[in-house]
Amino acid sequence: MSKKILITGASGLVGSRLTEMLLQKGYEVSHLGRTKKDGAVKSYVWNVEKGEFDEQALVGIDTIVHLAGAGVADKRWNEDRKREILESRTKSSALLYETLKKGNHSVKAVVSASAIGYYGFCLDERIFHEDSKPSTDYLAQVTKQWEESVDKITSLNLRVAKLRIGIVLSDKGGALVEMAKPVRLGVGAALGTGKQYLSWIHIDDLCAMFIKAAEDDQMQGTYNAVCDWITNKAITTLIAKVLNKPLWLPPIPGFVMKLIVGEMAVIVVNGSKVSSEKIRETGFSFQHADLEKALLHLLT
Repeated sequence: MSKKILITGASGLVGSRLTEMLLQKGYEVSHLGRTKKDGAVKSYVWNVEKGEFDEQALVGIDTIVHLAGAGVADKRWNEDRKREILESRTKSSALLYETLKKGNHSVKAVVSASAIGYYGFCLDERIFHEDSKPSTDYLAQVTKQWEESVDKITSLNLRVAKLRIGIVLSDKGGALVEMAKPVRLGVGAALGTGKQYLSWIHIDDLCAMFIKAAEDDQMQGTYNAVCDWITNKAITTLIAKVLNKPLWLPPIPGFVMKLIVGEMAVIVVNGSKVSSEKIRETGFSFQHADLEKALLHLLT
């Protein structure tokens, strides 16, 4: 079992929780980011734009968990932001590859984030598996190029696993907190048609999956990091039930969402059914597979 793990992009929602869970399991964790931070975890600096990488960060490391990338839903999309979303992923992966290629390190595996955006969005009953083709929309093409930039690392004879992450349910931020806000205020409503599917995963299950991918030498290639799917209307109804709030508004039409958040409305008014079969076949078991209980755990 590898004991020393370096996380890139560790300051985000997933990286923060993953760090906590790794430390609880007795791992030695260090972070690689844009700024050096004081704290319980050693931190090192890289500058992706300038191609700079503090190689001290790799000393004694067995596994790199690569989470770096600008938040897709953090800011309204314009051309500059869209380029930043893509390049923060592809350039950081390229810098990782170039640094690892030098060979003076003990890294054996890289576990990288990816996203179910790879499959695009559809309103029919199709179920997407890891070998499904990528879609042609913006997010799908970003994810495809992101994965290709990570895949180069396999040419260095390192094990590479990629987790295509779904909608992450957390009480610290992300989609669930945003969905619960209007419900708490008594103005909750489904988004778009309400019929679109959300393929979701509890943050602790996601982090446990990253840990399994770090520990399990058999895991390589792509895995869907989702637990199950539910329609937007059904999850909104469930959030209202858990919070004991009424839902009296009709669904908010897609065009209204587009007026509010612009092009990135596609994230919330679209969705798809994504299969978790492959990760389950590795022996991974979900601790938070009951969505109502998961929401109770996170929202109350």
